Order: sequence, then structure tokens, then C-alpha cells
Amino acid sequence: MTGPVLAVDQGTSGTKALVICPERGVIGAGFAEVRPRHLPGGLVEVDPAQLYASVVDAGHRALAEAREPVVALGLANQGETVLAWDPATGRPLTDALVWQDRRAETVCEELAPHADELRALSGLPLDPYFAAPKMAWIRRHLTREGVVTTTDSWLIHRLTGAFVTDAATAGRTQLLDLDTATWSPRALDLYGLADDTLPKIVDNARPIGTTRAFGAEIPLTGLAVDQQAALLAQRVTEPGGAKCTYGTGAFLLAPTGDTPRRGDSGLVSCVAWRLDGRTSYCLDGQVYTAASAVRWLTDLGVIRGAADLDAVGGTVPDSGGVTFVPALAGLAAPWWRGDLRGSLTGLGLDTRAGHLVRALCEGIAAQVAELADAAGQDLGAPLTALRVDGGLTRSALLMQAQADLLQRPVEVSTLPDATALGVGALARLGADPGKPVEDALPDAKPSAVHTPRIGADEAAARRARFRDEVATLLDRTPPA
Repeated sequence: MTGPVLAVDQGTSGTKALVICPERGVIGAGFAEVRPRHLPGGLVEVDPAQLYASVVDAGHRALAEAREPVVALGLANQGETVLAWDPATGRPLTDALVWQDRRAETVCEELAPHADELRALSGLPLDPYFAAPKMAWIRRHLTREGVVTTTDSWLIHRLTGAFVTDAATAGRTQLLDLDTATWSPRALDLYGLADDTLPKIVDNARPIGTTRAFGAEIPLTGLAVDQQAALLAQRVTEPGGAKCTYGTGAFLLAPTGDTPRRGDSGLVSCVAWRLDGRTSYCLDGQVYTAASAVRWLTDLGVIRGAADLDAVGGTVPDSGGVTFVPALAGLAAPWWRGDLRGSLTGLGLDTRAGHLVRALCEGIAAQVAELADAAGQDLGAPLTALRVDGGLTRSALLMQAQADLLQRPVEVSTLPDATALGVGALARLGADPGKPVEDALPDAKPSAVHTPRIGADEAAARRARFRDEVATLLDRTPPA
């Protein structure tokens, strides 16, 4: 099936939609903002009506700009954001608890004796970042009515009436048996969700249903969790490579082939995608705050926004001895200490805004470098290079810091919207099952390649300073 497809990426702070033509590339784009509420105690929630409205609005804007009909629709989602809703009417019964929300820590504390068993089953550590703890918290504290799912199932139901989730998104719940890619009765029982009705798990590229939400009837044929969609768009499909997306957080994924890797590095093992019934796996590492840390610095008045990173950071030659651990929403992989707070050390009367900017960039880059090393440990060989995408890759300062601390080339994608392009490729595969995967993917040649400008000894010294500050945080705040 030829013709443009509509690709919709429903993200944390907004929804991006693209109309993608196989010959001419992106011919229409639309964006609609979403405003999560950040509340005391690590609570982050959003009105589900905003999520759905943003999908419809962004899609309409992209189609209006393209002024061409589309043959299929692809939908990407946030992954671990959940809500309860009425399957008969589609009406939300709760707000959506965003992936950053920490209120389910109490659920995780109760299940701590089963942490190893849950990790062996699902590949995921016990942490409120994932969907199942939040789903169980909703059931215990908000409502026993309706169904409780990740947001993709609700959006799909609103669009088509189907009750499904894709294999990669299901893998973000801690309710999936990683080896069989089916719901785990044991995990459901541990979380007290055994009596809940869960969506059917489907391949990432296949016909799901049709929708008239954007005007003319369009078949929904591609589904994905956001980071796996970006991994596919980057053409990182074989072990040895990795991609990192720098968005609200930073997320590094490294393929492991058709076998899940359960290492001891602290990374997550999860489903990358399932195509034609064949499941592919990846390692996944998370940094909770990237663009959100830049936004924090902006709110303080240090910079006016992400576009200022290079200009302000360029006013000084280095961080001036300042070390920033940007754990503003806790530390994720490989430490898994969501209860920690960030730290800013080495300040003096001579500290300037540029030093803070450079320290922030090095703090983000150091965390990603830790993830890359952990992936190499689990894979048995260091990563050869890192492909990167997302809004913060526009900062040459951050990307150079990443290459310096990683001591590997960093290839900046030409794809500013890799998640949408990835789910667009899945939509094309779902609409045309005979098409080879490679033929559906966008060109992934880098727009820039940053190579290390400092030696290995200097990189090791900078990372050691960062690790020392992390160790101080870990010592100061014992686990709950």
C-alpha cells in the first residue's frame, strides 16, 4: 500500500504528528501541548482529556499542512503512564499518573521481598517508574471500577474501539513474562491485579481498527512505545549499537536480538518490538531528567531556554570545578534510587551561569555514559558508537560533552522526530505486510558526528568526580 501515513507521537509535554510520504519525506507536521501537573511529594499527573485532545489536534494540524489523504495511522505512547477508565463508554475514571510519578513507592515497598522474582519474570526492577506499581496504587486508593491500563490502550479504544496494547508497551508494565511476551499470571497475582481485565497484546505492525477522529476513515496499523519507535527509526537493530533520545528524560536502548539479556549491570531488559509474531529484545537505561533539568535551570533564570545552552556555556572554558548530579526526579538506571535528590557542588564566588550550564551538560552526559558502559557490560563488548536524537541534541555543547565522557563517537540524527518517524514506519509495515522492514525506515545518516576532544584520562577523572558525588548522595540517603 503506497501513499502518506499519519504518525502521532503522544509524549509527556505534548503530541507531535507528522504526515510522512515514502518519496518526499515529511509533508505535514502538527504539535499540541500537554501540561502535566507536578505536585508535592513527587506526584505527576495529567488530565486524560488533554492527552486525547492533543492527539486529535496535532493530527488535524499535520493533515491540514500536508493537504493530502493518508493510507494509515501510527500511534506512539509514553510507555509507563497509566489511568483507569470505563471500557463501555471510554470515560476516564482517574487522572493519568505520568511515568515520573512516585506515589506508588508504597506498593514497591510492600513487594520488596518479591523484587528478584519480579525482575526475573519481567526483566524490570521494582520501581514506581513502571506501570504495574501505579496500576496497583490506583486500584488500592482510587477506584476498583473499569479497567486500569497504560494510556495507549485508552487512546486506541477512543480512536477505534479496540482493546489492545503492543508487545513493547506491555513490556513496560512489569506484568509481562519477558520470555513468552504474554501476561504473567504470577506478576498479576503479586500486584493484586489477577482479577483485572487486561488488553490483548498485539504485534507492533498490524491492522487494529479504523478511526474517523481526523476526518476521513483511517486504519490504525502501527503501535509502539516511544523509545522503541525511536530505536527502530535510527536503524539500530543489531547488538553492538545503541541510541539515546534526549527528551524530558534521556533514554538509552541497545538491541540484544531475539533473546532477552538479564545482566547485573542495573539496566532493564525489555521487548524492543514484535513483528510477524517474532519478538526482538533490547537493554534499556533511563535518566529521569534531561530537558526537564534544563527547564529547571530556565525557571531559575540562569538561561532563557534550551537554545541558550551553547551561548551561555560558551562564555567559560569549563565547569569551573562545579559538579551537577541532575537527579531532580531521582536516579534511575543503574542505581534505581528514585528517592534521591540532585546535588550541585563545587560552587564559589567565581561561579558563573556558564559554569552551571556546563556542569548540567556534563551531569546528563555522565549519566548516559554510565548507561552505555552498563550496556557494554551486559552485552560482553563495549558499544561501538552512540546514535542520538531528541530536542537537546541541538546543543553542540551537550553532544560534545557526551562524546568526551563516553570516549566514543556520538552520531547526531538528522531525524528531529525519531519517535514519530519510527511509528510511521510501523504503520507502513502494518498496512503493507509484505514490505521489508528496511524499506520502511527513514534515512538515518547523521547530521553531525562529535568525536572526543579530551583524552581517556581526563574523561575518567571527570566521571570519577561525578561518581563520587553520586556515592555521597547514596550514602547520605539510605534506601527506604
